[in-house]
Amino acid sequence: MDKTVLAYIKKDGQFLMLYRNKKEHDINKGKWIGIGGHIEEGETKEQALVREIKEETGLNVLHYIYRGELLFVNNDFEEVMYLYLVDDISGNVIDCDEGELAWVKQNDLMSLNMWEGDYKFLPLLINTDEFIRLELRYCDDQLVEVKEWS
Repeated sequence: MDKTVLAYIKKDGQFLMLYRNKKEHDINKGKWIGIGGHIEEGETKEQALVREIKEETGLNVLHYIYRGELLFVNNDFEEVMYLYLVDDISGNVIDCDEGELAWVKQNDLMSLNMWEGDYKFLPLLINTDEFIRLELRYCDDQLVEVKEWS
């Protein structure tokens, strides 16, 4: 099973989001997502978090909060996503080879084209301090079930 990190970087009431539009074969093509990627062999999830954010955005992580775990299932594909809120960064945003980065006002997040499951966990991430554990089950990219993941 794939293991990845997924971060939402918050600064001044805005979130840095990635619009995936540069790769030809991309499960996320045309969608806005948080920043993240695969955990490499021998790497902790926190090391992966810092590395992925640096690679994709050019930013340095100064502080993060581990906020949850998501089980993403799409047909036969399964992925565990470790969810983080990053609330202190340094550096300048660079061009990303996976898509376009943009700071989006918190109030505008829910109007972006995202995975259906993102509309379920993002309000929890933004508006609560609770640890999130959700299973997001898709069939042919359509959300068919959301439940607590135990």
